[in-house]
Amino acid sequence: MFNIKIILVAILFPFVGLSQGLLTNTVNRNITSLNGSWNYIIDPYENGYYNFHSEVYDQKNPTSTSAFYNNYHAKDKLELVEYDFDKSPTIIVPGDWNTQKENLFYYEGTVWYKKSFDYLLKENKRLYVYFGAINYNADVYLNGTKLGTHEGGFTPFDFEVTSIVKRKDNYLVVKADNKRSLEAVPTVNTDWWNYGGITRDVLLIEEPGVLVQDYTIQLKKGDVNTIIGYVTMSNPVQGKKITISIPELKIEKEIQTTSGGKAVFEFSNDSGNWGTLKYWSPESPKLYEVLIKTDHQLLKDNIGFRTIETKGPDILLNGKSIYLRGISIHEEYKGKRATRESDALALLSWAKELGCNYVRLAHYPHNEYMLRMADKMGLLVWEEIPVYWTIDFKNEATYSNAKNQLTEAITRDKNRACVIIWSMANETPLSEARNSFLIKLINHTKTLDSSRLISAAQLTRNENGIGIIDDKIGEYVDIIAFNEYMGWYGGDLATAPEVNWSSPYNKPVVVSEFGGGAKQGLHGSRDERWTEEYQEYLYQQNLLMIDKIPNIRGISPWILTDFRSPRRMLPGIQDGFNRKGLISDQGMKKKAFFILQDFYKTKKLQFD
Repeated sequence: MFNIKIILVAILFPFVGLSQGLLTNTVNRNITSLNGSWNYIIDPYENGYYNFHSEVYDQKNPTSTSAFYNNYHAKDKLELVEYDFDKSPTIIVPGDWNTQKENLFYYEGTVWYKKSFDYLLKENKRLYVYFGAINYNADVYLNGTKLGTHEGGFTPFDFEVTSIVKRKDNYLVVKADNKRSLEAVPTVNTDWWNYGGITRDVLLIEEPGVLVQDYTIQLKKGDVNTIIGYVTMSNPVQGKKITISIPELKIEKEIQTTSGGKAVFEFSNDSGNWGTLKYWSPESPKLYEVLIKTDHQLLKDNIGFRTIETKGPDILLNGKSIYLRGISIHEEYKGKRATRESDALALLSWAKELGCNYVRLAHYPHNEYMLRMADKMGLLVWEEIPVYWTIDFKNEATYSNAKNQLTEAITRDKNRACVIIWSMANETPLSEARNSFLIKLINHTKTLDSSRLISAAQLTRNENGIGIIDDKIGEYVDIIAFNEYMGWYGGDLATAPEVNWSSPYNKPVVVSEFGGGAKQGLHGSRDERWTEEYQEYLYQQNLLMIDKIPNIRGISPWILTDFRSPRRMLPGIQDGFNRKGLISDQGMKKKAFFILQDFYKTKKLQFD
């Protein structure tokens, strides 16, 4: 193995940039995993990115190598001889650096990653490198060429590397930087751990010269006898033939691309040749194999067909009113970032055991494993972006960032039947700037996907003992959702069931959060905070109160499991964990788990 020194910007030019559009359904493409052991270098002063005059190496002089190029290429003697990737320690990708390396537990800054690999690219094929997510800012380089950058810690991105990859001795370098900033999404203040690093899969994707880049296939809104969608090719080739088939429904249709490389289709079942279409639902999460074929490619997916809409106070799934028996979930399993399919299975299995038909994936897009697992297990999903608390609503760059993260989330997950709600924000303070920001996001969402419901976790106010739900954003969303913490952040638990609620909106209401903390195994009276008994009583009283809320059609209490948060440091109780979980960070159920489980049994009888 040749020796790579100085990394870090191992780099340089030309600047390739992002591929034109995100590749979707990556798990069913021709992939080679780059997961596993990577070398890493901690760089708190970013010596590998800036010189001593704070000039960016990969921008200062496009005709020369950077200080972090490999030693045998460095001719200007600027190389940083203190750095050597191949002598550096290793870390597992995907994974957070905080829980893998004790000295990085609280670290926020730059870490450089390097992975060496060989690759024989077949003739007339194209190659992409795909990242499931890197938190938060990423600069990516391959064999001395900068591929591009990405901002946002929870959404995927890719680059084409066809002209750069070699048969032997490729080296992929990533600068991962999880520093918080006021302009970012989320901003500096959150209530979850700022896990750093390459936290999701890294894949090489080999595709034909003209490839299926993206597509959507679903039932037409308001018409259960029509399947609609589109297929986008990577090149603007007119007249490209594409065959869409769903063998179980005996559907096989040929479509052609327009000059823009996109083919839009609509298949009707007026003649009844489909037979009986089985709708996807929590009770019967039916998925159909869908095939997209071209002359050079066969792409498979498993897609469920269902309708979702609202009518007055009701949420209608396949035309039937449902109650969302939910729970909120962070992307964390047993005290570290949940990175594996088995983590998704464990978390969602707990939700099913609780009696849920719905989960709120807070407060950012989760790993794609969670969505595909929810599809299989029959769990409806609320998916949101980290427009959280006090982001900079007046900053156009912040809006563009939020819009891009929303676009990437919808692009990735729009074919998952489980996703029924796109959420724009959580607990954002009221202002005209905030309203304008969220309304623009809502309108943008509708241009990408008009088939699903839109919501946002809002705040309420109290007036003369009445809970008022009248956030202006309620005019623009399909579901009125709010967070309330009666008995934990104020309010009297003893009188909670007597609280009345009012809203001007005749729309479904979902309590997107409620709850309180408890240290698993700590017992006492129901009046003693932090005990399991207090949390149990809190759930009993809140559920009595919630049942009286007009138009109530669901809840997603906070939260499934205890999770890490640097805001929660009470010694002997929190110790760096938010303890509002119904399950401890080690997987032990608390008493409140069974209160909610019994409540959901009753709701299931009422609505199912």
